[in-house]
Amino acid sequence: MDGTKQRRRGDTRQRIQDVALELFAEQGYEKTSLREIAERLEVTKAALYYHFKTKEEIIVSLFEDLTKPIEELIEWGRQQPHTLETKQEIVRRYSKVLTDASPLFRFMQENQATVRDLSIGEMFKNRMLGMRDIVIDPDADLVDQVRCISALFTMHAGMFVMKDLEGDPEEKRKAILEVATDLITQAHKGA
Repeated sequence: MDGTKQRRRGDTRQRIQDVALELFAEQGYEKTSLREIAERLEVTKAALYYHFKTKEEIIVSLFEDLTKPIEELIEWGRQQPHTLETKQEIVRRYSKVLTDASPLFRFMQENQATVRDLSIGEMFKNRMLGMRDIVIDPDADLVDQVRCISALFTMHAGMFVMKDLEGDPEEKRKAILEVATDLITQAHKGA
């Protein structure tokens, strides 16, 4: 069981979110019903409805809870100078956020069509635009702006591509972070 799940395993709302995410990952969002979520939790549908009326409410609540650190990071980054050290710290913190919310990001990767149709698709897009704005310098040349954006996408892609490779998950995370940091550093040298 990962650390996120252990931290979140206290109240019923969080248990519902965890079980729903497990089922969405196993069967897909569209093929999972509220009845199946209730059965896996060993509660009645009425008990489930007390907390969430729809699957979308569950996934939106998960998204809001697990991506709150991204919002906090964006707010922090907006208040910082556009220095190399700040950008490296943003990338380092973002790596941690992605690791902590990896089940949600796996769901989003594996259910892209559904995500586009749900409100979380637009919410995620807005968060990514916020991240873009704090890692790029608007005055940097286009190649350096692309490097900064590529650093973020390197971290996203790394989560999915590297998960199936042999090796220690923390070592893989560090390797991805090193590549993303190198891209940020190269972009800053060009500024």
